[in-house]
Amino acid sequence: RRLVLLILYCTPNHNYDLSGSDLTRLFNSPVYKAERMKRPLGGSSSVAGLISHSGVRVTLANGSQWLIHKGGGYGISSDTVVVDAQHMSRHWTVVKEGDFMGRKTVADFVATGGSDYNFLFDNCHRASIRMMNQ
Repeated sequence: RRLVLLILYCTPNHNYDLSGSDLTRLFNSPVYKAERMKRPLGGSSSVAGLISHSGVRVTLANGSQWLIHKGGGYGISSDTVVVDAQHMSRHWTVVKEGDFMGRKTVADFVATGGSDYNFLFDNCHRASIRMMNQ
């Protein structure tokens, strides 16, 4: 028998900050649609295999979209962060869709993603799966 170690690797994107009441409003916003997304890392042209990054793009009542994703050192108080989806590259593809009908908030997705990144046991892929299954 062969033991195969699967390596899941996530790299950071750019930071686009909200603060104060704008951040509170965003975190309290109900999520109506969620899409698990994947993109290749670096110069790779395929999201197949292990060399990819994943996150969840959520759509709010006003139609705005936000990417919630996890990576080592992404945030200050949490490694799961929220980024305006307008800053996503064209390389992201939808893996799974979910209709949340406003039952969960952005804050619920961030909490489910988890605050601490672990390369093997709590990475971007595991966090995005948990977010979709909540």
